[in-house]
Amino acid sequence: MSGRRDFWLACGHHLLDKDEHGRLLATDEFLKAYLARPEIVPPDEACSAELELHQALLSNPRQTVEPGRVAAIIDADARENWSLIIAWRDHLAAYASLESAYLAIVQLQLKFPRIFLDQLVQVILRNILDDCDDVFMLRAAELFFRGQKLSSHEGSLLAIDEEAVPGSNAKPLSPLISMLGIATEAQLDVLSEQNADLYWERSDAFDMSLELTAGRRGLAALGLVVTRWVHHLLGIEVKIDPAAELRDENLVWYVGLDADATRIGDQLWNGDELCEADRRLVVGLYRMTFATDAGVIEQVRGAPTHMIVAMSADYTLRLKPQNLIIGLPIQHHAEALN
Repeated sequence: MSGRRDFWLACGHHLLDKDEHGRLLATDEFLKAYLARPEIVPPDEACSAELELHQALLSNPRQTVEPGRVAAIIDADARENWSLIIAWRDHLAAYASLESAYLAIVQLQLKFPRIFLDQLVQVILRNILDDCDDVFMLRAAELFFRGQKLSSHEGSLLAIDEEAVPGSNAKPLSPLISMLGIATEAQLDVLSEQNADLYWERSDAFDMSLELTAGRRGLAALGLVVTRWVHHLLGIEVKIDPAAELRDENLVWYVGLDADATRIGDQLWNGDELCEADRRLVVGLYRMTFATDAGVIEQVRGAPTHMIVAMSADYTLRLKPQNLIIGLPIQHHAEALN
């Protein structure tokens, strides 16, 4: 390892400022990056209303856009895309930081396209992990905002980015990838101590797989990312340790980090016996303990909160980091950002 370097260049973190508490501030440059999305850049044949709106927002990305300006766009798909972008811009601009904008989405259950939410999670994680020189943590953090396909290989469980799976027709999610000239085609390798230094130059390609075998470094790194996520967004200190098999655990409280993990946790909570097929879906199990019981609901004080990670029946893993905001046994979720 050669120490900390830059990573995830295409998420746009260089376009952002920070406040005195280290929270991200949406700049005009960051908002303009959305105007570079291929869905938004008007084609040559676009109507004058769309061309004028695009140019106006490039000049002043925060200006008020009356509904009639979008309604005047002739193409129906373009009207829908512009409505989504403007609603997203208005939401980001309405909050003091990107972190508080994200918390509002989660706590108020606001509906935005998943691609926008994933990008917001990525840039927040980029901020949280700015001082991190452990590429296993950086690769584990990718699970928060990019779907994975899991594969068993020679006794190891590997997480491979969905877009890196052979045959995938998926395209880069960020227009900054092409704007920055970042290469996205590279050989798929399993991240290891021997090749860890390659992660820095390949971080925007998402082409290095991560081993999630029990007892190995990948799952431990994921737990460390969770501790930073919870502390940064909620101001809560937690410690996370790997746990034994589900059959050995008494669940006083649990958080499922994905839909299948929540379903499995619900079964255990209700006292149901898990079938062998569901047991095989469990990728990771953790015990979370709070540094202080202040703010923790009474029934959980002194007991660990379990965190479950599971894949779907088709070996897909899609984490839901919002569950760590709304699912923890705490009385106040966002005091640190209010």
